[in-house]
Amino acid sequence: MCDYSLHHVKSRPAKVGDKLTTINFNTGTRGFAAPEDPTTAVCVLPGTELAFSKEVKCAPSFFGWKTKTINSSTAIFRQINKDVPHVHHDALEFPDGTCVLLTSLVEGQEATVLQLPAQPKTSAEEAAQRRVVYVG
Repeated sequence: MCDYSLHHVKSRPAKVGDKLTTINFNTGTRGFAAPEDPTTAVCVLPGTELAFSKEVKCAPSFFGWKTKTINSSTAIFRQINKDVPHVHHDALEFPDGTCVLLTSLVEGQEATVLQLPAQPKTSAEEAAQRRVVYVG
């Protein structure tokens, strides 16, 4: 998926093996793009597994001045706060349970799409795949 603020940016779906870079699209959000085409947002499905080339760095918050480092290089893409319009929904959940908004990542970080989520065959499977994640 691509966050609401990227709806007016050219986009394409992510594929297994894609090399992605975090980029500022000048729409009020950061997202993923392929290094060879930084003007096209690469939309990731919830449940997609990603591996970053280095530890993940988050931009300083409005009140903070220090870059936060996540001590992990793998994450699962999630969508959060789907019931709240006009807020960022794209997030990454790390193995320790830490969840950060994609738009909070420092620009220029590299990630590879390891695995796309399995597509549910029944409504029960779809419900089981949904997961509520809170960003704290």
